[in-house]
Amino acid sequence: MIKMVVFDMAGTVVDEQNIVYKTLYKGISEAGFSTDLETVLLHGAGKDKLQAIIDVMTHLDGKADRDLARSIHRQFKENLAEAYRVLEVLPQPGTNETFQKLRAAGIKVVLNTGYDRATALSLIEKLNWKIDRDIDALVTASDVENGRPAPDMITRAMDQFGIADGGQVAKVGDSIIDIEEGQNADCKYTFGVTTGAHTRAQLLSAKPSYVIDRLVEILTIVVP
Repeated sequence: MIKMVVFDMAGTVVDEQNIVYKTLYKGISEAGFSTDLETVLLHGAGKDKLQAIIDVMTHLDGKADRDLARSIHRQFKENLAEAYRVLEVLPQPGTNETFQKLRAAGIKVVLNTGYDRATALSLIEKLNWKIDRDIDALVTASDVENGRPAPDMITRAMDQFGIADGGQVAKVGDSIIDIEEGQNADCKYTFGVTTGAHTRAQLLSAKPSYVIDRLVEILTIVVP
């Protein structure tokens, strides 16, 4: 029986018009790298954002200057905060319904993200979601030692709710690395959703349990 579902944020439960990776792409390009949004998505989606910058730089240049990466990351956080300030951020279609039905069935709803905690909390506030009312917990990249694809964020949430068996957990995300994170946590189900960073074909390459187009599709699978 599934006791907890862990959802990625941007692209999965949050419709933010891909502003995260557009902002990341802009910062990397302005630092002198010749790239495109598709490359940034392929190599950076779902990761701690500093690690995403490092990985994109390494892909493009064969190496990454860590000081430059940290500088790009600092500017990225400033630019993203401003973008979120003016952007209308909405839940993905069916998100609130999915959360409500899971919680009504006694299944914990957890958000996890490659954002730092401050950024994630600002998004939750903008969506008028509250912990203990709409979701049960939030775990971010800045809360754990190892970011995705390591399972640390999921295992931290499991520990919080006394869940010892990954077979009682499902993970939902819009990127390959979300699926890998769920697999590394031994989740019973991993769902790739086509509303965000990666295409259906890219998601399928990671061999998830299911690829879905709408979040509500998980309900027939995880709710007893």
